[in-house]
Amino acid sequence: MLLKQLLEDDFNQIVDERLSDAAEELANSPYDTDLGLNMAQDAKKVVAGKLDIQTFHKKYHASLVKEFGQQVRQGTQEDNGKTKVKWGMVIDLRKCVGCDSCMVACKAENRTPPGISYNVVLEKEVGEFPHISKVNLPMPCMHCDNPPCVQVCPVRATFKLDNGIVTIDNDRCIGCRYCIVACPYGARSYDFGESYEDEMLGFNDVTSPEYGIERGKREPRKTPIGTVRKCNFCLHRLERGEEPACVETCIGDARFFGDLNDPNSTVSKLANSPRAFKLKSDLGAGPNVIYLR
Repeated sequence: MLLKQLLEDDFNQIVDERLSDAAEELANSPYDTDLGLNMAQDAKKVVAGKLDIQTFHKKYHASLVKEFGQQVRQGTQEDNGKTKVKWGMVIDLRKCVGCDSCMVACKAENRTPPGISYNVVLEKEVGEFPHISKVNLPMPCMHCDNPPCVQVCPVRATFKLDNGIVTIDNDRCIGCRYCIVACPYGARSYDFGESYEDEMLGFNDVTSPEYGIERGKREPRKTPIGTVRKCNFCLHRLERGEEPACVETCIGDARFFGDLNDPNSTVSKLANSPRAFKLKSDLGAGPNVIYLR
């Protein structure tokens, strides 16, 4: 019953507690901290409709060229094939039991290093004794319609596919971390190059889609070390006709994945349920991970 009483602001507060300190995050980057902080703030104004995108680019173009030189690429989106599919996910919070199987499956599938999890399950106790309940809030990347992380990327390493997925080209990413502080959901992490090799013999011998053969067709492919990483809805699995690993392994059947543009799909119907809500909906980013309260 307590879950029903929680407002969207209550869930947004749980998300805010996850966010890292923006200035501290960029202080560890070799690039201009103030530029990244200012761009992140203005990118959020862009997606909220409070700042024109052309004005945004005009405002920062000279500073970006000065800071990043010829690496700067204008534009905010790349088209990669034509499709009418818009991938999205619905998570039923009543069914989530907090088992963390989604986190484990994601780590096993994407072989993420220590400190990096594309899927996290945030927990918070609500209510007063003896009426106390634990709320589980699973969080992958939101794959927003208007992602502020795309707006701030000076080299267009972060871009949105036609199918709705926001992804990263690690060959292009320079690790400036501007996208990390622009993301209002804390869904991005910087890869410092840590490994489980000392704990798991042969860990680095197995490639993941980001580290090896399935990530792009260009050579040479670099690893994501020194770049930013995030959930991409297991794009490599989608291309094989499979569901994201977190959806496939959810023991509570709390996750649903499919085409939001298909009115007959399960996710589309659930997304229009009276129980449905989106995190930080007032920002205007348009997240495509929808929750059922």
